[in-house]
Amino acid sequence: MHDDGLFDEQIAATYDDDKGISAPEVIEPAVDLLAELAGGGRALEFAIGTGRIALPLARKGVQVEGIELSRPMVSRLRAKKGGAEISVAIGDMVTTDVARRFSLVYLVFNTINNLTSQDAQLACFRNAAAHLEPGGHFLIEVGVPPLQRLPVGETILAFDRGETHWGVDEYDVVNQNFSSHHIWLRDGSYERFSVPFRYAWPAEFDLMARLAGLRLKERWGGWKKELFTRVSVKHISVWQKVEG
Repeated sequence: MHDDGLFDEQIAATYDDDKGISAPEVIEPAVDLLAELAGGGRALEFAIGTGRIALPLARKGVQVEGIELSRPMVSRLRAKKGGAEISVAIGDMVTTDVARRFSLVYLVFNTINNLTSQDAQLACFRNAAAHLEPGGHFLIEVGVPPLQRLPVGETILAFDRGETHWGVDEYDVVNQNFSSHHIWLRDGSYERFSVPFRYAWPAEFDLMARLAGLRLKERWGGWKKELFTRVSVKHISVWQKVEG
């Protein structure tokens, strides 16, 4: 860990290469739904990163700002068309206050799990609520813990097996933590990168929201408002700031 968190220059340089998160068919439904929730107001992205969501959202006419811990990630955003026009506060999404209020705060692609304690995740919800106008929305995109796939006594689940990349998640079900391990084959040599996470169930996030003065408004299984079911692999959850 360093001043830029886990996303240093090396990680930032290749972050957008992952077509699984940057392809148009992935980005467009997310941007459409976020624009709908913003409702003509301003939006704040926690962990704005390289701007893969914020920039196309801004092109739809939404005024977007961001908070981001990693300076190398922000440098990638700044290098893109329109990136210099987006205001970004350098800091963490738990304590950073941009001193403005928004109709939408959002946090995508499992980033809530980067906060590895319950206290930190709850503080993130409270920070989101503090940035919302009355009636505003907080949205997160996060995976459902895949523990049904984990055999009794086992701790490892593979999530990718390719010619140049292998990925495995290692679970600590006692402490509700896990680590994602990535191994890349690049130019004939192997590179490894591991990220610690904390998983939580939708019901736990709902409780955090209630403690932050938010109430559940919607929960879908995907960006196209797919039904959330017992076999959904992720959820898009939206909480609304209680007025008054």
